Amino acid sequence: MTKLPALLTIGEVAHRSGVAQTALRFYEERGLITSTRTTGNQRRYQRAVLRRLAFIRAAQRVGLSLEQISDALATLPDDHAPTKADWTRLSKRWRDELDARIDGLQRLRDNLTGCIGCGCLSLRTCILHNPDDRFAELGPGAPLLRPKSDPKA
Repeated sequence: MTKLPALLTIGEVAHRSGVAQTALRFYEERGLITSTRTTGNQRRYQRAVLRRLAFIRAAQRVGLSLEQISDALATLPDDHAPTKADWTRLSKRWRDELDARIDGLQRLRDNLTGCIGCGCLSLRTCILHNPDDRFAELGPGAPLLRPKSDPKA
């Protein structure tokens, strides 16, 4: 069996993770990932960075901001790959947030079906219609589409 190198080049990380080298540099500038430098000033990454990058990409796909991702990653160890307990603790922090997002997306899907289905955007049945600004006291945006867990809903 071939022994894998302890550290990966930026090209290897980009290839293995599917993340562009420019994005890797950006994530490093933001403190989301870390690297060491060779004597020739080339970046080298620990293999654990691949897990962090998979996590970053998954979190971005569900709409979490880089700030939220950074805050979460700050709770994980830098010197070794996170354990199952580390990931479990982190995922519990986001469960309510993700449930609220899922609820909001389902409400959006279910309430817009009629408008999208008929194509007329009927003002009599459209959940986005707000004659005389009667929903102003419910706050900004489309209050009828907010997730149920939103305190303004």
